[in-house]
Amino acid sequence: MKLSQFKFNLPKNLIANRPPENRDESRMMVVNRKTKEIEHKVFRDVIDYFDDGDVLVINNTKVFPARLYGEKEKTGAKIEVFLLRELNRESRLWDVMVDPARKIRIGNKLYFGEEEQLVAEVIDNTTSRGRTLRFLFDGPYEEFKKTIQSLGETPLPKEHERPAEPIDDERYQTIYAKHEGAVAAPTAGMHFSRELMKRLEIKGVNFAEITLHTGLGNFRPIEVEDLTKHKVDSEEMFIDQHTADLVNKAFETKHRVCAVGTTSMKALESAVSITGKIKPFKGWTNKFIFPPYEFHTANAMITNFHLPMSPMYMMVSAYLGYEFAKEVYKTAIKEKYQFFTYGDAMLII
Repeated sequence: MKLSQFKFNLPKNLIANRPPENRDESRMMVVNRKTKEIEHKVFRDVIDYFDDGDVLVINNTKVFPARLYGEKEKTGAKIEVFLLRELNRESRLWDVMVDPARKIRIGNKLYFGEEEQLVAEVIDNTTSRGRTLRFLFDGPYEEFKKTIQSLGETPLPKEHERPAEPIDDERYQTIYAKHEGAVAAPTAGMHFSRELMKRLEIKGVNFAEITLHTGLGNFRPIEVEDLTKHKVDSEEMFIDQHTADLVNKAFETKHRVCAVGTTSMKALESAVSITGKIKPFKGWTNKFIFPPYEFHTANAMITNFHLPMSPMYMMVSAYLGYEFAKEVYKTAIKEKYQFFTYGDAMLII
């Protein structure tokens, strides 16, 4: 399929710029893949679609404050540094993106914080915008991480056209976030409140946790028309034996297995064996799912409404079927559902 086939006109006012007052009060479109029926609900109604023995697969990655603002030595030019991943803990080596990239060369030093609390040296140019930085920090690792936490800000996607605010520290994160490593939130999970999760547990629904550290590749524009030629950034992921057992048992007993978000779906599809069972996984995935694709794992999915030509919209199109996905999104726009990070939810059954 071609990139241009995933273009659609999204009015700017449908991109939600702030979180709803309460997590579980977003609107929710319920889409039935078999009957093609569409219902309009509120997210907390999700409890009506799950029963004892069903499994919700959730991504417990935690977003870290990955956006830093610094100055270049000598010139004092303002530089934005986006931390992508830690390459070497001992050497304080990080893979980063810099903006504006043209001003940054190997050997340049960057200063962060009002009193130059943090200094970094550029040691490698990996891509046109990517760099490798070595942070020159003498103290213990815990102190280094604290400094990054205090200087960094929540990496809210640029589409929001506003700086991160204190509310984003809490709301650009799921309530079950545990393992730090993501630079983008698994947004479908942000609709779950503590009360709703408790009610689902009381009903007998199991939560199976995976960890997939969401990378910036989810938001980087795809630059090739032929999707088979698109290279996906690798993301680190973990699935333990307990989660594999919970999911496999649900399949065997004909229960519903619901992937909460495209990241959970990607993790499941990366860890499925040829027998159709989920196996424990520790490593990296660069799976890119677009139509036509045969899913082997989850028989339900919770997701947000995604931007045109995004990998997330492509995965949803593969799950719903390309033509039906177009119809569903047309309905979402007509009914003024909110899109993107802080937008409304869709339950696909």
